[in-house]
Amino acid sequence: MENNQAIGVFDSGIGGLTVANAIQKVLPQESLLYFGDTRHLPYGEKSALAIQEFARRISRFLLSKNCKMIVIACNTASSVAYEVVKEIAPNIPVINVIDPVVKHITSQANLKKVGVIGTKGTINSNIYSKKLLSIKPQLNVSSLATPLLAPMIEEGFFSDKISQTIIENYLKDPQLKGIEQLVLACTHYPLVQDIIAQFYQNDIEIIDSASQVAKVVKSTLFEHNIISTSAVNHQFFVSDYTQAFEKSAKYFFHDNIHLMEISIT
Repeated sequence: MENNQAIGVFDSGIGGLTVANAIQKVLPQESLLYFGDTRHLPYGEKSALAIQEFARRISRFLLSKNCKMIVIACNTASSVAYEVVKEIAPNIPVINVIDPVVKHITSQANLKKVGVIGTKGTINSNIYSKKLLSIKPQLNVSSLATPLLAPMIEEGFFSDKISQTIIENYLKDPQLKGIEQLVLACTHYPLVQDIIAQFYQNDIEIIDSASQVAKVVKSTLFEHNIISTSAVNHQFFVSDYTQAFEKSAKYFFHDNIHLMEISIT
């Protein structure tokens, strides 16, 4: 493993770009190798076995490009395929998007009730409740599946009245009443974080996994002494080209992208 190899990042689509962007902000000298599995999105509606197979193929592809770390920038894949990716890539660090959030929440002493919103796959796995309660059993964790949000955001609807109405209908659910923090348990959701914050009138902390993951990526690179010293060279791959993905990639990385479609079957 060499310092100047890229950090591999993957997601079912554009959501992981929020993680890639957060990594870029704290580690501007690092090159990113991003794979968006747009052919198979959304992962939240797929079986665990299917997602594990997608993760296996993507990890092999990223390793073929000599990445020095893999970041699973998807909550659904993190919840069901983390161990699979670690088996495929035993010689490099593998980071998921769940553990950094769990660490952040459980470090707070007086927290009583936390809300979690995510895809059906993430919520049905019960991964956040299991991990949070194993460390902090007195915590009240209320989880709500919000299956329309990821495909809506993937299609570019994240700053209009349609998205606002759908988001508000979800957040009014009694399950989320009385929460002190809300975990955005899907990496697509930071793209609608402003609407969510507006609904709560900025009265609760909204936890964006992207920023928490970026901190862990940085500390892990330093721990393994693999900080890059070369010129940045980002690469973006998708399993099925979409204009929405290219538009979102340029939103975060401007014109500094060359989008390539590649099959991983």
